[in-house]
Amino acid sequence: MEKHQETFFGCDAAYRDARIVIFGAPFDSTTSYRPGTRDASRVMRAEAYGLETFSPYQDLDLADAQVFDSGDLELAFGDSEKTLAIIEERAAEILSDGKTPFMLGGEHLVTLGAVRAAAKKYPDLCVVHFDAHTDLRDEFLGSKLSHASVLRRCWDILGDGRIAQFGIRSGEGAEFRWAEKEGHTSLHRFDFTGLREAVAEFSGKPVYFTIDLDVMDPAYFPGTGTPEAGGVTFKELLQAALTVIQSANVVACDLVELAPNLDQSGASTAVALKVLREMLLALEKPFIKVERV
Repeated sequence: MEKHQETFFGCDAAYRDARIVIFGAPFDSTTSYRPGTRDASRVMRAEAYGLETFSPYQDLDLADAQVFDSGDLELAFGDSEKTLAIIEERAAEILSDGKTPFMLGGEHLVTLGAVRAAAKKYPDLCVVHFDAHTDLRDEFLGSKLSHASVLRRCWDILGDGRIAQFGIRSGEGAEFRWAEKEGHTSLHRFDFTGLREAVAEFSGKPVYFTIDLDVMDPAYFPGTGTPEAGGVTFKELLQAALTVIQSANVVACDLVELAPNLDQSGASTAVALKVLREMLLALEKPFIKVERV
């Protein structure tokens, strides 16, 4: 696998040495409201040079980490199943080499391709899901492959008791009832209350960690296709993400639903990049050797 010509900040390790491999999944063909997430990974990569590699939150530097950026996949716009197959193939390759795939969407449907790959390697896979939306419809506008049904399709693979959802504040009543009353997923409304307990229930099991960035309030993150008022702050998201990574056995993860075109100020892209930096550093923390004078 060749390194992308333009890489994220500090993510320029050789593939053979890397423990984490980034790849972009620029796809938004099932977006139901405002498109633009297909540009996220490209714009994030270009804007990364405006942010420092050093994290004052964790006192760590990406320059000391081993992260490889493999660039963006060439996906089949308009063909969701073929796109998911391409994503699954890339994630499977990274997993088979003993590395952690970190995917940047794209709309949330792209998560399904990576979950398919992770579930094949880890049959007892669990999912931790941060989002404003349930994403549990069985179909949307007649399609079972939609960003509005991605967690339902993940449930098709994993079954009951293996998906924990946080920050949820939008969806059909039937989705909430399907999750909460029928017990198919562990759904937590509005914020991250109960996160530590949920992660503890997945102790020892492999975890796929997916963050839809619209879990944040539009005041902090307006650049997304389906913004929902009442979300969490950046610092609340950061602390929750670190809790998952530090407490769970995270084997793959993603960030999705940044639409840079919907925030011309560039602030949403900068927020997404900070979330990415902190997640990468948290994943790498056990391996980073820091020498201070």
